[in-house]
Amino acid sequence: MPDIDLSGLAAGAGPLEVWVLPALLGLGLASATGLRTFLPLLALALAAKFELFGVRLNEQMDWLVSIPAIAALGVATLVEFVGDKIPAVDHALDSLGFVARPVAGAVAAGSVFWGVDPLVAAVAGVVVGAPTALAFNTAKAGGRAASTATTAGLGNPILSLLEDILSLVTVALALLAPLLVPVLLVVMLLVVIRLTRRFRRRAPAPA
Repeated sequence: MPDIDLSGLAAGAGPLEVWVLPALLGLGLASATGLRTFLPLLALALAAKFELFGVRLNEQMDWLVSIPAIAALGVATLVEFVGDKIPAVDHALDSLGFVARPVAGAVAAGSVFWGVDPLVAAVAGVVVGAPTALAFNTAKAGGRAASTATTAGLGNPILSLLEDILSLVTVALALLAPLLVPVLLVVMLLVVIRLTRRFRRRAPAPA
């Protein structure tokens, strides 16, 4: 088993700055990627680029703040925003999301562990980000399927807009007040579960 170099720990930084705040920030960003793949990554890249909210990235993820990366994320965010409002396309995005969103969640979460060895940051990103993004993507897909069954897809654009807002609010709170992320995640899960159950109760009974 290879040794992990911990000498990269930020000098003078305590456990709160090195582990707790990055974990909570990564958790918030990862949950948002479960709803929108690229929006959280774009927000993270812009925050790091312009040194907002004290956001710092692991040195191995500095490519996120490059102009080409930000431009690509901006285009991808716009395409996802529009595509998720189109019937059939939204389901295709959800299907792709079962792979893409856990990866995006792992990248987002791992990027913010700036005070540790890159290998440790990558492992932390996978542990924190991938399952969180997958859980929210699964809940989102379930809600979308229930909406399709009850409204013939007519309610999906409205549900998509709600997901846009939830993702944006989650990213904003994660950047501004990461200590509140656990509370927000509980609220988000309750909202998604409640919406899914409501749509399923309205679904027509099978013949």
